[in-house]
Amino acid sequence: MDYTYLGRTGLKVSRLELGTMNFGYLTDESTSFEIMDEALEHGINFFDTADVYGGPQSPDMEQGFGLSEEIIGNWLSQGGRRDKIVLATKVYQPMGTGPNDRHLSAYHIRRACEDSLRRLKTDHIDLYQMHHVDRHTPWEEIWQAMEQLIREGKITYVGSSNFAGWDIATAQNVATSRHLLGLASEQSLYNLTQRSIELEVIPALRYYGIGLIPWSPVGMGLLSGVLQDLKKGTQKAPHIFQQVDKFYPQLEAYEDLCRELGRHPAEVALAWVLHNPVVTAAITGPRTVEQLHQNFKALSCTLSPEILQKLDEIWPGPKGEAPEAYAW
Repeated sequence: MDYTYLGRTGLKVSRLELGTMNFGYLTDESTSFEIMDEALEHGINFFDTADVYGGPQSPDMEQGFGLSEEIIGNWLSQGGRRDKIVLATKVYQPMGTGPNDRHLSAYHIRRACEDSLRRLKTDHIDLYQMHHVDRHTPWEEIWQAMEQLIREGKITYVGSSNFAGWDIATAQNVATSRHLLGLASEQSLYNLTQRSIELEVIPALRYYGIGLIPWSPVGMGLLSGVLQDLKKGTQKAPHIFQQVDKFYPQLEAYEDLCRELGRHPAEVALAWVLHNPVVTAAITGPRTVEQLHQNFKALSCTLSPEILQKLDEIWPGPKGEAPEAYAW
């Protein structure tokens, strides 16, 4: 396993981060335990979850919320593992139907953190991430709440997720004014089919020394050999078919290129995001141990400049960073 620093911090994390959104929802507890055992055995020390993971993602269906954290907590309670992993979770999404059961008020951050600690069966969270930007809560209030949790030893680093470039800049500047480290990382949607963050988010992260953690690096399965799977009759989620229709010519060219390389499409997709120097780690969210083993192979997949150019031709990005990408 390769390791790198989490953004500009001194914390070293594995280049693959274990995503656990499926735990408790599509993956039962015993299989989740097997996946975490294998991940740790193969050197993954970076585990990602969220308070809302584990059930239906809607505020009026609460029965599954928190299951992913609970499963991780049960795994950690077996002993000897907590100090071997960097544990990341998130706050923002609805955890109930009350008006203050969501978002980033100091009131909710405090309660949500205590609830996550209880479910995770630990006394501290290594990376506490804001799951989305909350433009109704002032940054002074958000950072005051985070600073209090840091002072109490309940969290160590703060991260963001799904922030725009100007949100990152605003958050970081307010943190600096309070003499805080600020953001250590940003989780963003980033893969060959979704490259819009190259315009402003990635430049902002590079400027502030904030590590990028791409989520959905294989495009919700679209970049994992979907055409091959469909030919074999493998069942896919309904939304995949819409995406296949939209990107069919590109998917054909992409999977042909992967065959020429002798690599599984998922390996190439992961290797592509890891090639970006701003990327700290790519989130891999396996539903099975076999999928986890497949993702390990991405670490040995080296993409030459010629292959990177071919990938750009198949999956063109925004042609640079803002404003040069669209202004003279």
